[in-house]
Parts: sequence; C-alpha cells; structure tokens
Amino acid sequence: MKNILVINSSISGSAGKSVELVQHFLAQLPQAQHKVTEIDLNATPLTHLTMPEMGSWMTAAAERNAEQQQLAAISDDLVAKVKAADVLVLGVPMYNFAIPSQLKALLDRLARVGLTFKYTEQGPVGLLNDKPVVFALTRGGVYANGPADSQVPFLKTFFNFLGLTQLHFVYAEGLNMGPDSAEQAMSKAKTQLSAIGKQLFA
Repeated sequence: MKNILVINSSISGSAGKSVELVQHFLAQLPQAQHKVTEIDLNATPLTHLTMPEMGSWMTAAAERNAEQQQLAAISDDLVAKVKAADVLVLGVPMYNFAIPSQLKALLDRLARVGLTFKYTEQGPVGLLNDKPVVFALTRGGVYANGPADSQVPFLKTFFNFLGLTQLHFVYAEGLNMGPDSAEQAMSKAKTQLSAIGKQLFA
C-alpha cells in the first residue's frame, strides 16, 4: 500500500478547479493500494514564516522553551508527513502569476537544514528520499513554458533542492477564456492525470 500526501492550496476550497483535478486523480486509483492524507491550506491556513519560528528550528530540541516547541512542531509535522509519503499530489492554482501564498508558507517550513537538505563543500544536497510528485496546475489564462509562468521554474528548483526529481506537471489552462476552453482544458488534464496514476500505481 502506498501513502499519498495531498496538499490543496486553492482559496476556493472544494469548488477549486485544482481540487477537482486532485480528486479526479485519486478517484482513478485502486482503492486497496493507497492511503490518503490531506493538507487543506484553505481550511487550515498557515501564517507566514517568522523569525521566532525559524529560530526554533535552530535551537536544539532539548533547549527549546514551550513557545519554541510549539513553533517547531508545525514544521516537524509537515516534514514528517512528506517523509512518510510515497507520492505527493499538489493542487496548485495560479494567483497573479505565482503559487498561492499559503502554499509558499508550507514550502518555507519544508526547507529545513539538516532535515530535508544539507550544505556541503560542493553545494546543497537534498536529504529527502526521491518520490513522485504530481502537480495539478490551474490557470485562467495560458502561460505554460512562457515568461509569465513563474510557478513551474520555482517548483522545480525547490523540490529538486530537497532531493525530489520525479516531478509530473499537469496543466489546465485557459479556464477563464470561455466555457469551451475550460471544458477542453479540464478534460485534457484529467486524461493526463489518469495516465500518470496508472503509471505510478501499475
């Protein structure tokens, strides 16, 4: 059985198109072959990272005060969930040409020196065991592979930095360019997600 960690970041909640794509991906998988853990950043948003929270990571566990223990636990829990997962699935809408800020707040807490990456004389090295990461990307316009798409370059850089290289990007674009465009984009993305699911859970 594979553990799947789902991270949804749409501020539209269950009505979000990225959430719809993630649910489609999960629905295609053999039920007996996976267990799903979900992080819903709309229902339970994270605050922006602060220096006191980052400072708690830099303090030895045995030396943390009560406040630092509480702050460090936020990141510790997220890192543990990522490490325990066999597959990561992220719903990523585009807001003003970037990833949602609530998703950035989560990613900030995954970049932990000594836990998810380390520095060496040759440069940084990711410490996470490599695993598939599926991104369901939804956009109102059409931006893939162009200068307006800051999402994918950032996501590639970030996940590669932590040691994750098996990245699958699925786009549903032009969702605000008329009903026909939206329907075709969602249909195409669902077909691609189904194919990835079959590949990963063969």
